[in-house]
Amino acid sequence: MKKRNFLAAAALAPAALPSLVHAGEGAGGSPALLTVTGAITKTNRGPLDSVRDLMMAKQKIDFQKAHAFDFGMLTAMPAVTIKPTIEYDKKPHTLHGPLLADVLKACGVTGDAGKLAMRAVDGYSPTISIADARKYRFIVATHLDGKPMPLGGLGPLWAIYDADHFPDMAAKPIDQRFAHCPWALYHVDVQA
Repeated sequence: MKKRNFLAAAALAPAALPSLVHAGEGAGGSPALLTVTGAITKTNRGPLDSVRDLMMAKQKIDFQKAHAFDFGMLTAMPAVTIKPTIEYDKKPHTLHGPLLADVLKACGVTGDAGKLAMRAVDGYSPTISIADARKYRFIVATHLDGKPMPLGGLGPLWAIYDADHFPDMAAKPIDQRFAHCPWALYHVDVQA
């Protein structure tokens, strides 16, 4: 009988700790699509797990605490829509998702000091200042032309802004406007 009580308590223990997310999961238990680490104050998961977080470990990412977002968490945030002309076909496309600044706010990041090292699935890792992410109104796009972006295309997440609406960026050749916009984004390291 005592063994049954122990097993029942052990099975319920994860429910008693809703603020701690298993590696690779968002708060809703769905797979995490974006993990934010570094100088953050609001976390919902523990340290890197070298097995569950194998891709991050292979890309030399390490952390003790993080904030993991699944698709539902990102799409539940207030979203904006932008229509930049993108470099791949030189046509305007509709992208939709939360502001990167709002994602950072959910992680407890306030102010403009610091940098963001963003990492894509293929290892591409541009760094921008938090001030520029706010100035250019970067979004974490979840949808392209009204549809969720699949892995294997530009998604499932793309850190992007509307370069057409900023004269300093619109003046650049189109293939140079999006150097700080990793598609297939999965990690952001907030550097103080």
